[in-house]
Amino acid sequence: MKMKIDWRGAKVKSEAKAGAAHGLFLAAEHVLEVSRRLVPIAPDGGTLERSGETDVDKSALRASVFYNTVYAARQHEELTWRHDAGRTAKYLEGPINSEEDTVNRIIAKEIKSRLK
Repeated sequence: MKMKIDWRGAKVKSEAKAGAAHGLFLAAEHVLEVSRRLVPIAPDGGTLERSGETDVDKSALRASVFYNTVYAARQHEELTWRHDAGRTAKYLEGPINSEEDTVNRIIAKEIKSRLK
């Protein structure tokens, strides 16, 4: 009996990494969307909320979610400030923690879809 094996390890690795990168992008966007529902609305009418962005480093498989105003970090960390109903400090930290399972499912789904 003869058997031929067609090893496609490099292709599988490449597809898995591409799926992971796309999954990270989708997961970061998900966390951003959830955090936008919590971000405090300043008197300027939502500049902080609109400044939210994501970034994915595909080679390192690392994603970032951030708010890009000079006061974003202080607003995030200041627990004594009052906010409108449903808005809060820790508007990014909370969703990062609470959405962990969803983030993992999003990434896994994208990897799986590339390996079919």
